[in-house]
Amino acid sequence: MQTHLASEYDNGYEPVFDRTPPRSHSQRPISRPIVSGILAATDGVVLLAAGGAAYGFAPPQGQFAGIVAGLATVLAATLAINLLHLQHAYRFEIAACFRCSVGRVLLAWGATVGVVAAFVLPVPGAMGVLDSWFDRWAACGVILLQLSRAVLRLLARRWQAAGRLQRKWALVGTGKVAHQFLKRLNGDAESEFEIVAVFDDLENHGRVWSMGYRIQPLTALPDQIRQGRVDGVVVAVPLTEQWRIAEIVRHFRGLAIDLRLCLDEIGPGLGAGGVSEIAGTTLLNVSEPPLRDWRWILKCTEDRVLATLILILGSPVLLLIALVIKLDSRGPALFRQKRYGFNNELIDVFKFRTMYHDVSDADCEQQTQRDDPRVTRIGRFLRRTSLDELPQFLNVLLGEMSLVGPRPHAIATKADGVYFEDAVRHYEKRHRMKPGITGWAQVNGWRGETHTLEQIRRRVEFDLYYIDNWSLRLDLVILLRTLRCGFSSRQAY
Repeated sequence: MQTHLASEYDNGYEPVFDRTPPRSHSQRPISRPIVSGILAATDGVVLLAAGGAAYGFAPPQGQFAGIVAGLATVLAATLAINLLHLQHAYRFEIAACFRCSVGRVLLAWGATVGVVAAFVLPVPGAMGVLDSWFDRWAACGVILLQLSRAVLRLLARRWQAAGRLQRKWALVGTGKVAHQFLKRLNGDAESEFEIVAVFDDLENHGRVWSMGYRIQPLTALPDQIRQGRVDGVVVAVPLTEQWRIAEIVRHFRGLAIDLRLCLDEIGPGLGAGGVSEIAGTTLLNVSEPPLRDWRWILKCTEDRVLATLILILGSPVLLLIALVIKLDSRGPALFRQKRYGFNNELIDVFKFRTMYHDVSDADCEQQTQRDDPRVTRIGRFLRRTSLDELPQFLNVLLGEMSLVGPRPHAIATKADGVYFEDAVRHYEKRHRMKPGITGWAQVNGWRGETHTLEQIRRRVEFDLYYIDNWSLRLDLVILLRTLRCGFSSRQAY
């Protein structure tokens, strides 16, 4: 074993996963598209600020001088950002490099100043009244553009030192395909991808190491994904072993993870649709998180802002409901129930208690039926109006749920005596997005008790449509339909 291990290290590989700690929320990998977008927005702000600062130091004279200066500033900001885009100056690797970005900034800003001057010069007397302002604005603009990139370069160095610019990937496979992929990746010094672990689904006949990495069982990988150790997975096994690929992919159906299939011999002949490239190797995009980059930020902002407002404005109603529950029956006002959440992880979902405390069903072994004797008097009203769901806005603030998404199901719920996950193919895909207080299935009538397999299949069908077609507009439509139609339902007991 020692001889084999030494030969593995002689290939230049080093096991890094064993010393990769679980990543906290503050250590999330830096999204380069988001940084590029922020830089573009910053450029717009600083160019407008440059016009305002120049106006304050050297206010132009004339009746319409202020209007002309304002229009020139807006035109310049818009034009400069577009010219920088055309020169790829917002690509992260270019913006973070002084040598690569300084020339692009000077060229784009010089062209911008020239175009603005060409538009302003024909205006009678314009340059006479804007002369001193124009010079200061042009100089201030180029300084601020370079300054914003200098700040980005400082941040990039900090992120690089903290390892946040590297996306941590796991490699599944220990054969020839995996070896070739890892060699090419290690030969790409500028790649943002880093293999931190190697997993395998087969017996390795006593082998413990492969390519300098400790071989780990595939069953351990989902937990490493949930802990934040891994950002993506590359499956590098021969394409002829289709049964094996299908079994490997099955482990990740309910996880919001980048899953790529390494296409060995046929990769170069494929088109661009549905594939990506890492270190010169073509990978098949088997699945991707439904929310990432700006979409993830928009969704989180929507959730936190609206949930905070609703809890503040609705606090008198929440307190009144809690008081009525305590007066109606013995037991706590709130009830916690284990349900499956994002990445198929168990979470405690808050609800107002609607059953008598001594007969509450935390695992939902028996679905609530019409005139269920376990439900209290106030509980029937809360269930029919869905007011018992209001405490779930706390789950939204905790980041465990979303305002809109697939409804979380209790761990033991069944349809026609069959567990939900066994009743519907691809049921686990619901867990690629945070569960919601309301959802596309609910506003289309698929809520309440689930008696038949067809009911749960239709509900999951609407949930998957929402996940695959998410947009801020769709969320607003669902929220408006929820408010318009109300939360009440004849199917809710």
